[in-house]
Amino acid sequence: MDTKPLRRQEREKLEVPTLVHLARNGTVTEEMAAVSERERLPIGRIVEEIAAGTLIVPANVHHAGLAPIGIGRSAGCKVNANIGSSPLCAEVGGEIEKLRVALQYGADTVMDLSSGGDIPAIRKALLETCPVPLGTVPVYEAVARAADIDGLTGDDFIDVIRSHAEQGVDFVTVHCGLLRDHVPLARRRKTGIVSRGGSLVAQWMIHHGRENPLYERFDDILAISRAHDLTLSLGDGLRPGCLADASDAAQFAELEVLGDLCRRARRAEVQVMIEGPGHVPFDQIAMNVAREHEVCEGAPFYVLGPIVTDIAPGYDHITSAIGATLAAFSGASMLCYVTPSEHLGLPDLEDVRAGVVAYRIAAHAADVALGRPGARDRDDALSEARYRFDWEKVFSLSLDADRARERLRGSGEDFCDLDTDYCSMCGPRFCAMKLNRMLDEKDEAHK
Repeated sequence: MDTKPLRRQEREKLEVPTLVHLARNGTVTEEMAAVSERERLPIGRIVEEIAAGTLIVPANVHHAGLAPIGIGRSAGCKVNANIGSSPLCAEVGGEIEKLRVALQYGADTVMDLSSGGDIPAIRKALLETCPVPLGTVPVYEAVARAADIDGLTGDDFIDVIRSHAEQGVDFVTVHCGLLRDHVPLARRRKTGIVSRGGSLVAQWMIHHGRENPLYERFDDILAISRAHDLTLSLGDGLRPGCLADASDAAQFAELEVLGDLCRRARRAEVQVMIEGPGHVPFDQIAMNVAREHEVCEGAPFYVLGPIVTDIAPGYDHITSAIGATLAAFSGASMLCYVTPSEHLGLPDLEDVRAGVVAYRIAAHAADVALGRPGARDRDDALSEARYRFDWEKVFSLSLDADRARERLRGSGEDFCDLDTDYCSMCGPRFCAMKLNRMLDEKDEAHK
């Protein structure tokens, strides 16, 4: 195996620059080396898993300044944050600010779901600013470009994917597994097709009376991906939109197709992951993860939530983080955050903050439970700092230092400063940790 890492600029010049191709030929790249160091895993294992398709490193050869990450069961669980404009709110500066907040609070990847305004300009600005893998959903732009669904062609879908790949997008969601035969299955549901991309593709198939062009032109998509090392995120256009629709015939029919497409992508030396549900009762989550791993032969599973109850609009960052923790513990490799505005409106900056932090908690809890190398180091260090009332250290180790600082300080009569050896919940006389420290000091004095 060649152990001198191949640089991105060198990889960009290759006829086949995909990490899968290079791994299968024993070539180590700077992306592989970076993931090996971050995950504390031997470089040989990283290369082996990339070659097998059980670990992916979304890293388009045109994305300069990218800090690579690994997504797979052997790596720490990753968190994606969705941002992006809508036809009702489309401004580049606002999306850059959402990106800043997502990165500040720990997003590992970011997806631009823009469907309004100057979509290519928004994407260009984000790519120039984003040091983590950036994903998109090309079907949104394809539909936004067209005057109506009547004039949209298969070539239009492919052309947009090509433009995203050439611009430097690291991974794209493509709804290739939703077929015409699946649409009647979805009509039996309470909420039908809730995926935006899935519903747009279904509308196109019904209107034109033809099969999904993304499925029929999958070889063209593979060729584009192979040329730029564009990672494919095979979208679950039939993910359930409520608990009653979870784990139904429509969802699993699409999953079978995604398994076949995953194998085709691997044969083409293209990186691929599988997207998953959605709204799922707590007791069905582990089964869903296990089924994806079996059908898709260990491909990384990228799940939205899952949301475990339908009755908490405004709190779906919580209902989904509960499901996300179990999904990650059961083997999901990346979690797509859900914000408090899910089902209600376009997320603002505070929604992005709340969503990322909730999902960082979920991913971290799973990493700790799975015993991943170093996962609990931060917990132990923070606990020691709490016991010493070293508030600055507590804040520096917190997922949201500003929020923790706000909660300590309180207001009015509850005010505490950084010199106090208690918080306003217990006060100086009833603080258990303070009392324990006093016992420790007495023990020391009697020795």
